[in-house]
Amino acid sequence: MITVAPTGAEAAKAEVPALPVTLPELVETARGCQAAGASMIHVHIRDAAAQPTLDLGLLRETVAALRDASELVVQLSTGGAVTDPFADRLRVLTAEPDMGSCSMGTVNFGDEVFHNPWRLIVDLHTQAQQYGVVLEYEIFDLGHLWSLERLLDQHGLPAGGHVHVDLVMGVPGGMPGTAEALVAAVAAMRNLPAGSTFSATGIGRTTLPVMFSALAAGGHLRVGMEDTRSYAKGEPVESNAQLVARAAALARLAQRPPLSPAAARELLGVTR
Repeated sequence: MITVAPTGAEAAKAEVPALPVTLPELVETARGCQAAGASMIHVHIRDAAAQPTLDLGLLRETVAALRDASELVVQLSTGGAVTDPFADRLRVLTAEPDMGSCSMGTVNFGDEVFHNPWRLIVDLHTQAQQYGVVLEYEIFDLGHLWSLERLLDQHGLPAGGHVHVDLVMGVPGGMPGTAEALVAAVAAMRNLPAGSTFSATGIGRTTLPVMFSALAAGGHLRVGMEDTRSYAKGEPVESNAQLVARAAALARLAQRPPLSPAAARELLGVTR
């Protein structure tokens, strides 16, 4: 399963002209990435000034447009930007995406702090259960996996019944983007429910080491311009589809060909 994270909340359009920030750009990106082998899109949106926003009307419009334009599983980020209020992050679930993200702990995020206190985590998990929104649990450090165990023990399985985590590796302040760290994280998943799955995201120059390690360990992949804007040393990314195509090619070399969007929905318990 290949997830594309095309935009994020950090990069500026003026500095990264290829970054998709308008709805037409996101729609074009979704179509191109599905054709290249993606099955899910992890979405941050921007306002008319290309600034990160959690505007509910724009989120709903985005979900509808992406569903019309592609078959991709539409996953909205509830993380937003590091400065977004908790109430706005919770309200993302009411835009009725196929999936939402749920970051499993506070982490230093470069020069900033990405706040994810326990009460917010519980509210995201339980409200997603009520709305029928399947969650992907974002893991920035090993302790976040133990927090996920606690969450599931106290509040039950997510909507859809399947536990899927994304190992976000290489964030300054989180776990490193190395094969050793990925192996440790996979080992730490042993107490999660049977059948739990993981994707892995390598930030910046850790993209390829994390991708190779995840494929070897039986995991899935997330790529995209949210996570890296360099295709190779001194070579900027041309498009998100370029990153998806590379991930799909590596998956085929590993004899683990990309899942279709329909197969991804079945794996994750998405029924929308």
